[in-house]
Amino acid sequence: MLVLASTYPRWADDVEPGFVHELSRRLTAKMDVIALVPDAPGADPNGMLDGVEVIRYRYAPRRLQTLVNNGGIATNLQRHAWKWLLIPGFVLGQYAAARRLLKQRRIDVIHAHWLIPQGLVALRLRRRFAIPYLVTSHGGDLFGLRGRVLNALKRRVAASSSAMTVVSSAMRDEAMAIGLTSPELAVLPMGVDLCRRFVPGAREERATDELLFVGRLVPKKGLPYLLDAMPRVLARRPSVRLNIAGFGPEEPSLRAQALRLGIESSVNFLGAMPQTALPQLYRRASVFVAPFIRDDTGNQEGLPVVLMEAIGCGCPVVVGEVAGVHDLLGDAATDVCVDARNAEALAAAILATLDDPEQAIEHAKRIRDAAASRVDWGVIADGYVDLLAACASGMPSKGTHA
Repeated sequence: MLVLASTYPRWADDVEPGFVHELSRRLTAKMDVIALVPDAPGADPNGMLDGVEVIRYRYAPRRLQTLVNNGGIATNLQRHAWKWLLIPGFVLGQYAAARRLLKQRRIDVIHAHWLIPQGLVALRLRRRFAIPYLVTSHGGDLFGLRGRVLNALKRRVAASSSAMTVVSSAMRDEAMAIGLTSPELAVLPMGVDLCRRFVPGAREERATDELLFVGRLVPKKGLPYLLDAMPRVLARRPSVRLNIAGFGPEEPSLRAQALRLGIESSVNFLGAMPQTALPQLYRRASVFVAPFIRDDTGNQEGLPVVLMEAIGCGCPVVVGEVAGVHDLLGDAATDVCVDARNAEALAAAILATLDDPEQAIEHAKRIRDAAASRVDWGVIADGYVDLLAACASGMPSKGTHA
């Protein structure tokens, strides 16, 4: 299998999102996996990473290969207009590298992560080499890349695929609404290790007044709205502290906002954190706050991995009301979801959770128990193995996906 992706670890324990690699390495038990991904300053050379053969292609002088990291492609393009100049090399470079690879290796199936641009690369490769592909949309490519031309390109990618997956039922509805059709459209999220890594702590005690946010510091995460709610929280519980684990282009403005609101002493910017450090944060926090929104470009979360991780560790959660989280939270969504743009409502939800920690922890346990059978990596990897094997063989999948 050839994996085409943009976001991918540059080295072991990279702080960038690693969900594509996490899936790929679990598929190595059933198939040989090659990941063709963009190079970046300081990235490891080509080689094996957890059983996956990683090949990095160049798309610009190395010091300028900054399109993907520190916020993602869409955010980087919005904040730095000159980075649009990197797009042709980024797309054509991946296509050229994949074409060379297909001439040298026997590839049975392609897994393209994101409709645009990787789906377009896979579409072109299918026409040139007759290789079937599975395309997976993670949210930003579906919700955030809009317009007549972009939607038309997405429809072509989906129609030419052997199958397509999205990470939530809300995304499936959105895909159907804009006319994306594929021989099979399945809901299969990225997974979380709920058996070993993201599990409730046996010894750690939860703090009394500690809020936690984890994620990229980009608009759709809604962190400015959480900062707006903090003065109301502190008015009732002055000892509350907010820990922010993450990095991204919004950090300077968020620090300035905390200073302007007079809450800087109650907000800790922890910076980027490796995956190995996250379970301890989730197990200690009183509440994990994920103030997700649909941002001004229409972009929003598909099914947030950090939310799954927090739930895996048994952490009580307060979540911004976006459609993608309902697959994970189910009936509990009505109890923990709130309009994150409403500072008063967000503060009230946080305070209610802090005021009754025993009930919050019991509620978190019920959410975890319900989610475990749907998002553990074992379940997710089996689903992708089934779909990829079906794509390679030209036969229907077993149809066990949502």
